[in-house]
Amino acid sequence: MTTQQVADRYYEMAQQGELEKIQDELYALDAVSVEPANASQLPLWVKGLDAMRQKEYRFYQQMVEEMHGGFCNPPVVSTFHFACAMGMDVTLKGEARRVKEQIGVFEVRDGKIVSEHFFYDDFK
Repeated sequence: MTTQQVADRYYEMAQQGELEKIQDELYALDAVSVEPANASQLPLWVKGLDAMRQKEYRFYQQMVEEMHGGFCNPPVVSTFHFACAMGMDVTLKGEARRVKEQIGVFEVRDGKIVSEHFFYDDFK
């Protein structure tokens, strides 16, 4: 798949909330995930789908009280990268409900996402 095709498929599945399916279908097994410094005590850098899933599981188990919804805007695409504005309507444990917004930048090589970098303000 081209970067455009990967981005379009990512967006299509994101609209349905199919994160696990996105990872299964579009990510390289050794993909890297990078987060900005934040107060979550979760790893800022992980490699591999298993590690990415563990980090995500910990986020939802340790930090999220209730998910109310989410969104992903259409991708902006270049030769080897695409970016999406995205976010979640969430109540984090011990905090008020709010919309957490971020930009995700994804690198595509050989038809698979090999890295994701997220940019957002800290949780607190």
